[in-house]
Amino acid sequence: MKHKKQLLVVGLLSMTVIMLSGCQDIMNSFKQFEQSFKGLEMTVRTYDEQSQVMDKVQGKSVKIERDNTFDTDEDSKDSSVIQITVGKNEMHHVGSSMIIEEKGLTNVFDEYADKVDINNTKRSVPMINSMVNDFSNSFKGKDKVILIRSQNGTPLATYAGNKVSMYSTDVPKSTGILIDGKYLFIYRCDYTIYDKALVD
Repeated sequence: MKHKKQLLVVGLLSMTVIMLSGCQDIMNSFKQFEQSFKGLEMTVRTYDEQSQVMDKVQGKSVKIERDNTFDTDEDSKDSSVIQITVGKNEMHHVGSSMIIEEKGLTNVFDEYADKVDINNTKRSVPMINSMVNDFSNSFKGKDKVILIRSQNGTPLATYAGNKVSMYSTDVPKSTGILIDGKYLFIYRCDYTIYDKALVD
């Protein structure tokens, strides 16, 4: 009897791990934990208004955070200054567009370089679709294409993935995106995220 109970507990734990391994929210939490304690292998690029790369920094141990030294007060958390730790060194950035991508992500800009022109005439129930989309973002992600532009609308980069979910960050005017298990950080950029089915 005791042996059966142990097998049941092991089975339930295994099922829970399998179920949770597909959960995007948990994957994002693991990414943030990994970034805080050992860093992620990432490439940092900043852009001018014409979408030209101004600088590029690569590191095997990169951590991104808001520099709270510049908060108006303790409660505001309004600093737009980013503090980026690269190995034992650091950099600070504010103002211009920045994209930080984890190693393994590919900019597929050329594949989607044409302007997007979507015509979808299918009827649906918006409230239900919104609930399904919110669930997909949190649990499994969706096939999506991310078109990123500079602050004046000039195209910068395009990413695509089968499991894409968006997350808030503690840095104002930024978004964290999980793409097939890899982390993308967008700061002071215009962007549009489409279901891939709309642009194929």
